[in-house]
Amino acid sequence: MLTIAFLFAQSSAFAQVKLPQASPAAYLRQTIGLTDVTVNYHAPSVRGRQVFGGLVPYGQMWRAGANEATLISFEDELFLNNERVPAGTYSFFIIPQNDSVWHVVLNRDTTLWGLEGYNELDDVAYLEVKPSKTTEFVETMHFSFSDINMNKAKLNLAWENTKISLSIETDVEKKALENINYALSTAASDDWYTWAQCAEYMLPRKEHHQKALEWINKSIAIKENFYNNWIKAKLYAYNNEYQMAATLSAKAMELGGAEPESYQTYAKQIETAYSEWKKRR
Repeated sequence: MLTIAFLFAQSSAFAQVKLPQASPAAYLRQTIGLTDVTVNYHAPSVRGRQVFGGLVPYGQMWRAGANEATLISFEDELFLNNERVPAGTYSFFIIPQNDSVWHVVLNRDTTLWGLEGYNELDDVAYLEVKPSKTTEFVETMHFSFSDINMNKAKLNLAWENTKISLSIETDVEKKALENINYALSTAASDDWYTWAQCAEYMLPRKEHHQKALEWINKSIAIKENFYNNWIKAKLYAYNNEYQMAATLSAKAMELGGAEPESYQTYAKQIETAYSEWKKRR
């Protein structure tokens, strides 16, 4: 008996006619913190059928779509429902156990047509999720992202009258520090802005303030201007050293005269901060 995979492989030797698919391909991408997450899938429609407990039986693995296995890619290591998952691309499967408990399975094999050839030894994650009822009927299955913030988001799948959500959390600080170290190691000799930008990122991160001070001093040494003096002023203010903060913000206002257009964007906050810090010194 010829398998679907065999027939599909054989067909690649002949001319392919591009025709509309009953379950069209879809692609979803979202940056969470500094990490890209993508989902490639084919989106089936209800078409009057009972989906969960019918077309998609309870207790059986489902490809979370149609045609080839659904693929999910993580640019960096992250946490999926609090379980660590390495960077990479994985086949995405769902086992709808019953009305209250489902499981999501990630598998290393990304060459599967549906479930054909699936091997549980290649699983990298087995996650429990709780399905919920949707307020509106969903004719065509779709993935979506929601609740997106600096380092977290939810990945949702909705179809018929059911929805599941997976929490995603990325290590944005680790990635940011990697990006900073690379940027500074490759910065041009006259690039004062990169040193200033990296120092500014560290302002609310007191454990890195000594390093930030080194970076902003490097920026000033390359080219002193209102912007890097303003960042240095804020760095001192974060450490309650208001006399130095006031002195540096005054210098920033003075240097702003050399760049009136650029300075105008920051003028109000610099001048307000100067007045406040001068009272505290």
